[in-house]
Amino acid sequence: MHIYLSGSSGLVGSALTTKLEEDGHQVTPLGRDFSSPISFSGVDAVIHLAGENIAEGRWNKRKKARIRDSRVINTRQLCERIAQSAEKPSIFISASATGFYGDRADDQLSENSLPGEGFLPEVCQEWEQATEPLTNLPIRVAHIRTGIVLSRKGGALKKMLPPFLFGGGGILGSGDQYMSWISLEDEIRAISYVLHHETLQGAINLTAPEPVDNHEFTKILGHVLKRPTIAPLPAPIARILFGEMADAILLSGSRVFPKKLLSAGFTFAHPEL
Repeated sequence: MHIYLSGSSGLVGSALTTKLEEDGHQVTPLGRDFSSPISFSGVDAVIHLAGENIAEGRWNKRKKARIRDSRVINTRQLCERIAQSAEKPSIFISASATGFYGDRADDQLSENSLPGEGFLPEVCQEWEQATEPLTNLPIRVAHIRTGIVLSRKGGALKKMLPPFLFGGGGILGSGDQYMSWISLEDEIRAISYVLHHETLQGAINLTAPEPVDNHEFTKILGHVLKRPTIAPLPAPIARILFGEMADAILLSGSRVFPKKLLSAGFTFAHPEL
């Protein structure tokens, strides 16, 4: 297949490029400017991963606008370009996130669960709705609601490792918030699976089948690294350090299950943390 890929330089995008090319596909990176015409001649699939990093920098009005616009406006523009093109891909895979569900305590969530409340759930809803220009076209559209992607190479785990390695790791807030995670290997395998399985469309949770709360995550990470985990980060301190982002990302969570992937026969290389 000839695949257009946005966000190809990110943690997931770079690993996905390697996987797809190893499988014999041709991957063409897309930039982030979709305001001008793009040729989709000979393109079989578009995988759209690009978006402002939500965990870099303190949230303010400008940062939150970039988070939203880089997802909602760019996705709509890209879909409009596809809709206007004489030749069209047969599948459009668009990134989304488990942030769709918001802070849901220990509720068991599947793709059919309602969205949560707050900034990130609202962004995710608008993000998914931005593919609307493709609605009445013969294009399979998939929204991959990705959890916390775990890899030493980047993302959340890379940021966690230094304090844990120096014995400064601990639970965040109460530790009761669920962390719906997925290994980088399974993230890449799952995207490839969605690409090739025509029954998979709409919202698809890309999370391991065994989510854990922050207390369990902390205990397992400390055990693997052979380090103590006795330096908790209380919620008030987290809010001082990270502002609004603390409540939206660090102190809240959702217990998300990959119902559609499992029903479609996908098997996880790393089902347990």
